[in-house]
Amino acid sequence: MTPDCSDSVGCSGIRPFSSCLANHGLVLTRDNATTLQINVGLNCNLSCRHCHHSAGPGRTETMSRETMAAVTAYAARVPFAAIDVTGGAPELVPGIADFLAELATVSQRLMFRTNLVALHDHGGDELVRHCAALKVALFASLPSINEGQADGQRGSGVFATSVAMLRRLNEAGYGIQGSGLELNLAANPAGAFLPTGQQAAERRFRQELTRRYGVEFTNLVTFANVPLGRFRDWLETSGNLAGYLEKLAAGFNPCTVAGLMCRSQAVIDWRGYLFDCDFNLAAGLPLGGRPIHVSELSGPPPAGLAVPTGDYCYACTAGAGFTCGGAISS
Repeated sequence: MTPDCSDSVGCSGIRPFSSCLANHGLVLTRDNATTLQINVGLNCNLSCRHCHHSAGPGRTETMSRETMAAVTAYAARVPFAAIDVTGGAPELVPGIADFLAELATVSQRLMFRTNLVALHDHGGDELVRHCAALKVALFASLPSINEGQADGQRGSGVFATSVAMLRRLNEAGYGIQGSGLELNLAANPAGAFLPTGQQAAERRFRQELTRRYGVEFTNLVTFANVPLGRFRDWLETSGNLAGYLEKLAAGFNPCTVAGLMCRSQAVIDWRGYLFDCDFNLAAGLPLGGRPIHVSELSGPPPAGLAVPTGDYCYACTAGAGFTCGGAISS
C-alpha cells in the first residue's frame, strides 16, 4: 500500500497529493455515483508489465457465484447509469456469462473489459455472441499498434492474437458502424512516460489498423500507467520510480479533479467490498475508510465522503487526466 504522507514531502519524495490539492484550494470528495465497476478477480492469462493489480496466471482471487448474486441484487436496487465489468481477465471467471446476463437486466449500459487474448483463447465465439445479444459494450486493451512494443509489454505473440480477435469481433458486428455494437480500444504507454493526446492517438490507431489489418473500432481511450502493483515494482527495479512520479506531479492539472472517476464510481472487488476507484482497490484503501460489503448497502455511496489518496493519484490528473472512459480534458 502506498500511503499519502502528511508531511510536506511525500514518502516517495514528492509532495503528497492531498497537499497538492489543498494548495490549489481543492478537496477530493465523492459526487453522485453513476457507474458501478465490478472487479471479478485477479486471475489473468497475461502478466502485463503495466498492471497495477499484479494480476496474472498465479492469482487465485475470483468472485464467487454467491458474491455475484449479492452484486446483482445491489445493482437491481440502485439505479446506476452504467455497469463496468473488469478484472484480471473476466473471461476466466466461472459463471461470467450468466453474471453478464443478470447484470444486463438491471443496467442501462453494460461494459466488459477484455485483454483480447483471454477472449480469443478462453471466451471464444460463444461469449462474443452472448455479449452481442446483450448489447454489451466492449473495451479491449491494445497498448500499441507496434507489435514489438505490445509484445514487450504484454508477452510474446500477444499482438498477433489481439489483431486476430479484433477481426473476429468485427465479423460479429463489433466496431462496425451502424451495428449498435461498441468496440472501444484502450491504449497506454510502453514505459515511464505519459500517453500521447487521445484524439491524435485515435486517428493513428484507426489509420494503421484499417490499412494494415482491415480492423475497425468505435473509439479509443488513452490512459497513463499508474504506479502501483507490478508497474511500480518495475519502476523501482529499473530506477525509474522517482523520475516518473516527478513527471506525473509536474503535470498536475487542477481542471481534471472535478471529473475524476473516484468521485462518481463505486468499485466492488471480487469479495464484494467497496472502493472509490480501481486504483484505491489496488492500494487497499476502502471507500469511507473501512471495509463495507455490498450486502450492507441499500443505496449508492453518499456524496460528500472524502476520497483517500496516494502518490499514484497524480497519474489520473497529469496533463489531460483520464478515467476508465478516457481523457478528462482535451
